[in-house]
Amino acid sequence: MTADPVVSDLDPFSFASLGAPQDTDERIRESGEVIRLDKYDVWFTGRYELCEQIFRDYETFESSAGTGITNTKKTENWRKPSVILENDPPSHTKYRRIMTSILSQRVVRRLTDGFQAQADALVDSVIGKGDFDAAKELAEPYPLQVLPDAVGLQPDGRQHLLPYSNLNFQAMGPRNELYTAAAEAAEEAAAFVNWQMRREALAPGGLGHTIYGYVDEGEITEEDAGMLVRTFLSAGVDTTIFGIQFTIKALAENPQAWTALRADPSLARKAFEEGLRWNAPSPYIGRTTARETVLGGTRIGQGEKVIMALAAANRDPRHWERPDVYDLDRDPSGHLAFGTGIHGCVGQMMARMEATCLLSALARRVETIELVAEPEPFYSNWLRGFESLPVRVTAA
Repeated sequence: MTADPVVSDLDPFSFASLGAPQDTDERIRESGEVIRLDKYDVWFTGRYELCEQIFRDYETFESSAGTGITNTKKTENWRKPSVILENDPPSHTKYRRIMTSILSQRVVRRLTDGFQAQADALVDSVIGKGDFDAAKELAEPYPLQVLPDAVGLQPDGRQHLLPYSNLNFQAMGPRNELYTAAAEAAEEAAAFVNWQMRREALAPGGLGHTIYGYVDEGEITEEDAGMLVRTFLSAGVDTTIFGIQFTIKALAENPQAWTALRADPSLARKAFEEGLRWNAPSPYIGRTTARETVLGGTRIGQGEKVIMALAAANRDPRHWERPDVYDLDRDPSGHLAFGTGIHGCVGQMMARMEATCLLSALARRVETIELVAEPEPFYSNWLRGFESLPVRVTAA
C-alpha cells in the first residue's frame, strides 16, 4: 500500500538552510519517511533505515547517473564520471577491487608510523601558541600533507587540491552562486589535476604508481588508472579535514570526553567515529532509481533522484539514543558518514588512520582545549565544516 507523497517547499541549499544545518536535517527527517522537494524535483529521506536500505539495494538505486541532484546521464557534468563513485556493477566491481587492494589494511599499517610522526610534529608546532585556528592550522594542513605524499603527488601545485575538490562537491548541488564561485576559484585547478593524474607526474613508490601497475598487468587502461588517481584528488581530502574539525569542536565543547581521551589516547579512533556520526562532513549522497520502486510507503518512478540525508540519518532518534549529544560512551558503529555496501567509502581506513594519528597526538600533548570564539562555518552545497575554529590549549 502506498501513500500520497509528502511535498515540501524546503530549499536545503539556501543560505538560511545552510546556516542552520541541524534544523534543516530535522525538517527533512521528520516531515516524512520520504519527501519530495518541489524546487529541485528530487526526493529526500533522512530516516536511518531507509538510507541503509538504499545503500544496500544498488540494483534499484544506481550510482552511475551521478551522486548529486543532477542526473548525469541526461545532463553532462563538469568532469568525466568517477569509475568508482559514479559506476555500478559489473563495471564498478573491478575498479573497487583495485582500490580496496591499494588502500588495504596492510598498506594503511605500513603508512601509519610516518603519518603519526607528521601528526606529532604538527601538533608540537601549534600548541606553543596557546591560541590558534584548529581549522586552518591543524585539521587542514595535516591531510593536505600526508595523503598527497602517500599518493606521490608533486609538491608544486598542491594549492589547487582544495579548489578542485570544492568544485567537485559544490557541483553535486544546484548551479547556484556557491557553485559559480567554486568554478571561478578552480579555473586553474582542473588543468593541474589532469596533469597530476598522469603516470609520469607521480613519484615512484607512491600509491598512484601502484595503481598504474595494474595497467602494466593488463587489468585496466592508462585512462582508467588516471581516473582512479583522480579519486584521491577529488574525494579524499575535504571530508577528512571537516571530520577532524567537527571532532575537535566536540572535544573542546565536552570536557568529560576530552578528559577520557586524555586518559586513554587509544580512544582517538572512537572519538573520530562519534564525531562523524554527530556531524557528517558530507551530509548528502544521491542515487537514481533504475526502476519504479516503493520507498517508505511512497511510490517513486524510474529515473528519479533520491537523496539520502546522511547527517539527518546519523541523528535519527529512531536509531540512536540522545542523537544530538556527542558521547564517547556510545557505540557509533553503523553511522552512515562513509556510506555502506558496495559503494561505501573506499578510503575510509585511510581517513580513520589520519584522524586517529592527529587526535591521539593532540591528546598526548595537550592538557586542556576550549573554544575561544564562535566557529566560522564553511558554506557548501554538499559539505559541512568550518572556515575557522579558534581554540585555546594548554600544553601537557
